[in-house]
Amino acid sequence: MDVDPLLARARQVWTGLAGSPISFPARQVAVAASANSSMCPPGWVGVVALGDAAICTVPTDDLVGLVTRACRTLPVDALTDPDRLSAVLPVAEVLGPAALAYCDDHSYRPHRLQATEQLPVHHPDLVDFLASVPAEDAAECGLVEITSAAYVLRAGTAIVAAAGYRHWPGRVAHLSVLTAPRRRGRGFARTVAAAATADGLAKGLLPQWRARPAASRRVARALGFRELGAQLSVRVDGRDAR
Repeated sequence: MDVDPLLARARQVWTGLAGSPISFPARQVAVAASANSSMCPPGWVGVVALGDAAICTVPTDDLVGLVTRACRTLPVDALTDPDRLSAVLPVAEVLGPAALAYCDDHSYRPHRLQATEQLPVHHPDLVDFLASVPAEDAAECGLVEITSAAYVLRAGTAIVAAAGYRHWPGRVAHLSVLTAPRRRGRGFARTVAAAATADGLAKGLLPQWRARPAASRRVARALGFRELGAQLSVRVDGRDAR
């Protein structure tokens, strides 16, 4: 069977982030102890499902058996469902899930509503834009963490949409996109995200779009990103895990 190169590359990224030797087993989940996992917050359990397989990191060796047995009672596509995972594990807290989507030169679909402008991430106009939106939106989009230039659209002098990416290990361009609440639904997010994605591809990076809202996922699909799986982080209640 031919290997999907985009899926293979995405899996390689997450096995690298696991911080412990692990691989995606066909139609199953692999579990490894990794105190240094970047798949989830420290001390949490991280699950990433891509295609028909998943990997999971746990913070300590004593959780490997418990989590392995629990996860193998579920199909792979249920491992990133908080309700179904909570039914087999003593979950105390949840982050996610978020869909994981990727694109390459073959799948990327350019879009240009109007010309974008490049700005450094600490440019005063970008700082003002982030201060003008709800704090939750500013935090969720991740624009303050980008390491690329910011690609912006303006209405007059004011920025109304911006996108960029943060360099992740494994040569990943992790996309961040934000449109002013009153300017949504006009194609602005797609325009700035297209510019940031094109920049990442030109540098030989793997664009990654991690999102929960349906609207954000639609923008990704419009640009040719393929949803390959999902990510979920959970904190297990240690008292019930014994």
